[in-house]
Amino acid sequence: MKSSSRAVMAVGVPLFCLLTVVAATLVVFGWGQPRAVAAAAETEPKVPFGLPPVFFPEDNPYSAAKVELGRLLYFDKRLSTDNTVSCASCHSPSKGYTDGAPVSTGIKGQKGGRSAPTVINRAYSTRQFWDGRAPSLEAQAVGPIANPIEMTNLKSEKAAHGAVVARLKKIEGYRKRFVKVFGTANFTIDHVGKAIATFERTVLSGNSPYDRYVNGDKSALNASQTRGFNVFFKKAACDSCHLGFNFTDGSFENIGIGMDKPKPDLGRFVVTGKASDKGSFKTPTLREIEHTGPYMHDGRFKTLEEVVDYYDKGGIKNPNLDARLKPLKLTNQDKKDLVAFLKALSGEGWQHIKAPKSFPK
Repeated sequence: MKSSSRAVMAVGVPLFCLLTVVAATLVVFGWGQPRAVAAAAETEPKVPFGLPPVFFPEDNPYSAAKVELGRLLYFDKRLSTDNTVSCASCHSPSKGYTDGAPVSTGIKGQKGGRSAPTVINRAYSTRQFWDGRAPSLEAQAVGPIANPIEMTNLKSEKAAHGAVVARLKKIEGYRKRFVKVFGTANFTIDHVGKAIATFERTVLSGNSPYDRYVNGDKSALNASQTRGFNVFFKKAACDSCHLGFNFTDGSFENIGIGMDKPKPDLGRFVVTGKASDKGSFKTPTLREIEHTGPYMHDGRFKTLEEVVDYYDKGGIKNPNLDARLKPLKLTNQDKKDLVAFLKALSGEGWQHIKAPKSFPK
C-alpha cells in the first residue's frame, strides 16, 4: 500500500504541476477564462458630479495606458497625409474641443461644410457626427483620417487607413505602446480607433452650477440664471429636445437651418434616404455651450443671443420643420435670463487635459 501510494504521488505531483502551468498559461493569454481577466481590468476613472458612469464597451475596456495612447494619437499630426492636421486641429481643448470656426479646415486649407461638434461628453452618445453616420466613437475616431477634405489625399478609405497604420508602424515608440495596450505590434486601424475613442471617453463636463442647483444647492444659480432655468424648462420648453443629464435626447431634428438655401445640406437624409430626415441634424449637448461656438451645424451664429433669437422666431419654415418650433414670444428679459442659464451649464472635467509635449519616435 505504501509503495502504491508513493507511485501515485510520483505521478500526481508532476501532473499537478503540469496542469498548474497550463492553467496559468490560459489565464495569461486570455484563453478559457475571459471573465477572470475582465475582473482584473483597471478601475475606471470617476466622472464629474452630475454625470452617470461612462460605459466602456466590452471589446474596448478602459485602461490608463490606452487613454494615454489615444491622447498621443489624438494630438499627433502625423495621422494626416501631409503632417499638418490632427484630431485636435478641429477639436482643440483651448476652444472647448471645437475649432471656433463656422466650418472646419482640413489639409491644404480645404474647408468642410459643417462646424466641428465638441468632443466633450461624446462618451454618452451612440451615433456620431451631425448626421449620425458613425455608430460609435470608435468609428467616428477613424472617419476623418479617411476624409479627403480633412486628413488624407488618398482616394479610398482602405488606402487612407492603411497608409496611417503603415506610418505608425514605422515609429518604434508607437509600436511599443500598441504592444503594451493591445498585445500586438501588428495593429490595425481598429486599434487606432479604439485608443482614440478611449481617450475621448475621458473628456467630460459636469459639476456645473446647474448640477449643484438641482442637487439642493439653491445658491448655485444667481437670480437671472434661476429665471432662465424656468424659461428653459417651462416657457420655451427647450427640454423637449435638450433633455436629461447631458441636455440632448440624441435625436435628429429639422429646425430649419439652411433650408432656405437653393441647395441645402440635407443632413441625416444623406445617411438614411428617408424623406422625413431631410434637413435633420443631431441635437447637440448643451454642456459647455458657452465655450463651443459658433453655433448650428453650419456655424452661422456667433453668439448664444443669436441662437435664442432664432428659436424665438420659430425657425425657418420648410416642409420638414419640427412641429415644436413655433414663435416663443420671449421678452428681452427672458432672453437674457435664458442665456445666463445656458452659461450655468459650464462645468469641469476637461480643462486639465493638455497636448503632449512630445510624441513617440
